[in-house]
Amino acid sequence: MIYLILSLIGLAVGAIINVLADDLPERHLPSLPHCHDDACAHRYNPAGWLAILRLPIYRGRCPNCQTSERYRPIITELVTATTLGVLPFFFTDLTELMINAFYLCILILIIVIDIEHRLILHVVTVPSTLIAILALSWLLPDNNMRLAAVGALTGFLFFYILYWLGNRFYGAGALGFGDVTLSMTMGAMLGFQFILPTLIMGILIGGIMSAVLLLTRIANRSSYIPYGPFLAIAGMIMILWGQPLMDWYFG
Repeated sequence: MIYLILSLIGLAVGAIINVLADDLPERHLPSLPHCHDDACAHRYNPAGWLAILRLPIYRGRCPNCQTSERYRPIITELVTATTLGVLPFFFTDLTELMINAFYLCILILIIVIDIEHRLILHVVTVPSTLIAILALSWLLPDNNMRLAAVGALTGFLFFYILYWLGNRFYGAGALGFGDVTLSMTMGAMLGFQFILPTLIMGILIGGIMSAVLLLTRIANRSSYIPYGPFLAIAGMIMILWGQPLMDWYFG
């Protein structure tokens, strides 16, 4: 039953993530679920708050302007529902489960916004970092306020150096400053003991996926490939499997 409850909560949170992913990059205050066409911005009634319900109810179109529904809201809701639904496999303590569910949802939001808008917003990363350090870190068994603060500083400095080197030798835009603040946020979430392995994993994932995209000609050398989603995916992996991976690596 707990898996079903968390999955349903995940659907609702996925709908919230969709609204934030639409409104925050446009510097709009979050509102009720609405049509993604700015000229319309029709606000759905409660039956249409979930994208997966809008598909059968409105046949995949806005009831006001008939704009086709995007795939992203549905994918986001399903991914969030699945992610939260499996958390009891990883966390038996309710407090630990709820905190890590919050962290995972923040990372999903960052992934969605970065893929669509090439942005990692300070309005997401900075408050999340402060909440992780000041309010949540001391409630986790593998973290505390000191480890979270040092982890945030370490993540920030590590990626700031890469950001400076990339822009110094490869030109502006080689890495974005949002990647720096994301690394800071993940350092606060995971703690000092996990942040460096997480960032290295994110760099490796990014390198492998970039090579695959280039080899398959889905992207070319001039294509923009955002690094934030790879870092965030590494963060999600470490939230779920961090200690087992560290134990395996160090034997």
